[in-house]
Amino acid sequence: MRNIIKVRLEDFPPRIVEHPSDVIVSKGEPTTLNCKAEGRPTPTIEWYKDGERVETDKDDPRSHRMLLPSGSLFFLRIVHGRRSKPDEGSYVCVARNYLGEAVSRNASLEVACE
Repeated sequence: MRNIIKVRLEDFPPRIVEHPSDVIVSKGEPTTLNCKAEGRPTPTIEWYKDGERVETDKDDPRSHRMLLPSGSLFFLRIVHGRRSKPDEGSYVCVARNYLGEAVSRNASLEVACE
């Protein structure tokens, strides 16, 4: 038995309408990487850093990263140590619904030198 997906005429695949921008931020400061997508049904948003999925507060309540309702990625504070640089890197947001996915442009997050 095959699964049949019924496509409604008003449904359309996701598209990114606001791409994230490169940001340089000081250690310990908050920042936001913006991403907005449209589609019907409303797409889900996931973020990837250097190819790895970013865990947010929805995955781990202790996370310092939050996925905002708009789809943007909010950092309560930038974490950056001598050996560990968990926030620095290249980010993309991916919007998905049953008709497909859209990937944003890359945005780099750099931590300013003290």
